[in-house]
Amino acid sequence: GIGAATAKALAAEGFTVIAAARRLDRLKQLAKEDSNIQAVELDVTDQSSVDKFVQHLDGKPVALLVNNAGGAFDAAPIQSADPKIWQKTYEVNVIGALRITKALLPNLRANKSSHIVVVTSTAGHAVYENGGSYTTAKHAELAFTQTLRLELNGEPIRITEIAPGMVKTEEFSKVRLGSDEAAAKVYEGVDAPLVASDIAEAIRWVAQLPAHV
Repeated sequence: GIGAATAKALAAEGFTVIAAARRLDRLKQLAKEDSNIQAVELDVTDQSSVDKFVQHLDGKPVALLVNNAGGAFDAAPIQSADPKIWQKTYEVNVIGALRITKALLPNLRANKSSHIVVVTSTAGHAVYENGGSYTTAKHAELAFTQTLRLELNGEPIRITEIAPGMVKTEEFSKVRLGSDEAAAKVYEGVDAPLVASDIAEAIRWVAQLPAHV
């Protein structure tokens, strides 16, 4: 989805992209398509996986971190909410961003001019019924991003939040709602929902702006 599109967009601009996610088979396919993309397995909900990822970098300088791991896993009202789903949603969207950002901050600082992009959602700026697990997590991710910006103020690290609205990707709504049919209904009546490449273009653009912007 957005991650793959972003990897392609940045690689096309000459970035050496380390595409890191859980499904290594998909990453390897992505890497086959562009020599500027490297595939590395990473589960941001697992601290040992994050530690292994940092070891893989072996001190190589990191200029840009794109925190894109996320997801929604239900569409239930609060009165019937499953706390385990809420925990999973928070773990992926919020704690995952914390783990990888914290792990890479020493490297980003050493680079002297670096950039952290956090992909949140308009769900972090508004709420809707039956979306509590996701909107709560995305509000927390927004707070994480804004806090990070304040704490790093004065350092040569830019912080950017990208907050997409409705994005039609292969899996997001299917994972959340459980079927292709239910996922398709999400986009009914929307002539032109955003697609992954639109969000990737926004990330590509901000990543290439001068350091003072």
